Amino acid sequence: MKILMVSIPSLHFFRWTSQLENAGHEVYWFDITGMGGENEKLNWVSQKTNWKLRWDFRGRTFIKNKFPFVYNMIQKHNENNTSSVFESCLKEIQPDLVHSFALQLSCLPILDVMNRHKNLKWTFSSWGSDIFYSSEIGIDEVLLRECFKRIDYLITDCKRDYKFAVLKGFKNSFLGVLPGNGGVDFCKNEIEAFNERKIILIKGYNDEIGRGINIIKAFDDELISLLKEYEVIIFGADETIRKYIAENIKLKNLKLTLHLKSNFISNDYLISLMGKTYIYIANSLSDGIPNALIEAMGMGAFPIQSNPGNVTEEIIENGINGLLINNPNDVYGIKKLIIRSLNDKKMIADALLFNKENVRNKYDRIKTREKILNIYEEIAEKIHK
Repeated sequence: MKILMVSIPSLHFFRWTSQLENAGHEVYWFDITGMGGENEKLNWVSQKTNWKLRWDFRGRTFIKNKFPFVYNMIQKHNENNTSSVFESCLKEIQPDLVHSFALQLSCLPILDVMNRHKNLKWTFSSWGSDIFYSSEIGIDEVLLRECFKRIDYLITDCKRDYKFAVLKGFKNSFLGVLPGNGGVDFCKNEIEAFNERKIILIKGYNDEIGRGINIIKAFDDELISLLKEYEVIIFGADETIRKYIAENIKLKNLKLTLHLKSNFISNDYLISLMGKTYIYIANSLSDGIPNALIEAMGMGAFPIQSNPGNVTEEIIENGINGLLINNPNDVYGIKKLIIRSLNDKKMIADALLFNKENVRNKYDRIKTREKILNIYEEIAEKIHK
């Protein structure tokens, strides 16, 4: 089967697609951003990349940063139309299946083209906030419903989003719940024993959805006094968090390491940290089942995670294998959850064993690959009937 993948250049997408290597399919990738280069790890995939600009002129980045208004005026005439380039790609490849990853980024920009090719089968993999938080992130309700009416096959990273998709008008084939990154190879890294773990690892994402700042604000004198033997590591932080830490003298009493989002750390390094982490904390207004949460739990870290739309309780049983943040803006509530976990060593020790067995089994990369390949085979059978 000829499969045309449509996605931004994302680690999750690359890892999902790598599961198809040597599976007997002819795989293509249309980089919906049109601004990136080819991915060397997917050198077996035919890649349509770097197509957006008609002319990548000297000084373009400088003008973009210093004179954004001028830059936007220039780009109106310097950018190729996404629909036109994608339709040309369709005619050239003539795929059996188009597979889009993320609604706002990779479905809506090609919806008009897919509506002109009604007989071409279309699969959509839902990530994160696309469905649950659609109106808040600016997805037009009419286009959303039109998209779900057109999509033939749906894959989600949580049960919640399938229910929401049905409410938004999806009536076709649901192919199941699978991690957006195609599963995790947990066995690549060592996992430390419960009593050797001395890291509090915090996902510092702080944007229109992320609320990492509220975790940092929870670190008052009472909490800090309990953390003398621990190292606090924050990754993916923004300037707001950096500034807050710099301006709060009490935080100087923490052994704290800050990794800004602009300073890339590899996923392999992050997973190795998780294998040494005592408590992992993440907080947001919206998400699906985060891949980082799966990785942390599988590596034995005790999770404290927000629960938007009751999605996280699909993987965390509150008080058993983790703790749920029910209000991402409740700084005091977050603090109490951290203190509870620090004071209940038995809960954390039991959770480590439970998650090591159950999360690893459910999201294991080899087992997930079998499910992914079965999905594509199922679609191929339906297409070629």
